[in-house]
Amino acid sequence: MALVRVALGARSYDIVIEEGALDRAGDWLAAYARKGRLVVVTDSHVATAQLPRLETALHGAGVSVEPIVLPAGEQTKSWRHLEQLLDALLALEVERGDHVVALGGGVIGDLVGFAASILKRGCHFIQVPTTLLAQVDSSVGGKTAINTRAGKNLVGSFYQPSLVLIDPSTLASLPPRETRAGYAEVVKYGLIDDPDFFAWCESDGHRLLSGDPEARVHAIEKSVRAKAAIVADDERETTGRRALLNLGHTFGHALEADTGFSDTLLHGEAVAAGMALAFRYSARLGLCAQADADRVTAHLRDVGLPFDLASAHVKANGAALVAHMLHDKKMAAGTLPFLLARGIGRTFLSKDVVLDDVAAFLDEERAAG
Repeated sequence: MALVRVALGARSYDIVIEEGALDRAGDWLAAYARKGRLVVVTDSHVATAQLPRLETALHGAGVSVEPIVLPAGEQTKSWRHLEQLLDALLALEVERGDHVVALGGGVIGDLVGFAASILKRGCHFIQVPTTLLAQVDSSVGGKTAINTRAGKNLVGSFYQPSLVLIDPSTLASLPPRETRAGYAEVVKYGLIDDPDFFAWCESDGHRLLSGDPEARVHAIEKSVRAKAAIVADDERETTGRRALLNLGHTFGHALEADTGFSDTLLHGEAVAAGMALAFRYSARLGLCAQADADRVTAHLRDVGLPFDLASAHVKANGAALVAHMLHDKKMAAGTLPFLLARGIGRTFLSKDVVLDDVAAFLDEERAAG
């Protein structure tokens, strides 16, 4: 078992990483069950694969479970399903002192966290992430949101969980494609500021993707420790350090928007292509060596992740993709900061990128693909 602390003063919390933790969830969650009950929100896929394990563990600890099952998929991060969830929580008479459990991937975690932040002006919630992407990234740090017609994650809040309980064994039930998508966020931590970890990904990432328990725990703990340190230093992206976690996301969100936030391109796949684009654009600007950009592209290609517009199934031109970027929540005074790189492990935030040049670069990429 590994225990990682997110140090945020009175709002500090623990991240527990343990194989089989879901089957011992009563040991961790019973203390949060007021009146011996926990409301568990999940999706239709996880309800079949993992909810019975959690229910059995909680019942064994004397905790009753009230499940709320929502549709699976990115479309659930919407106004409609937020309203549906809030109505269900109110019908169950959830109080401000109660904890709601988010059992699932990033969609469920984001939606439940946002609902908890506004229900009766704030109740508590616990993250029990079941996908690799959620375990290494979205369950940690307190970013909650829904999508709107204008773009991804444009309505939300910073709202920290009380606990994150990570059981890597849940990954065994995932389709290989979803695990690969989550792996993109693992690679991200190496590219931000840890070139040795990126080298580990190149040499051992295939072990994680094939289900090796030791590799899974190593990658999850390494990623979580990196994110916890950044969040503790810059919880609300006021200093710019937390913005480093958005590597690949500005390009990636535009790709997601172009594909309709659908299963055509999963979030992690969009981030993968976005990171490759960020490194190739950095090389185009002379900021990093072409060899570094080629390494990033090669590794993503080797593990079966999208690495360019064609492999991401994106056909839009540069102007259309940049138009999507204009809805990015990081826009400030008409300027969109970009995460670029001076090399592997040397990501930085640039505030002087010319969007017309980005559009020209994307047109070049489209022509090359």
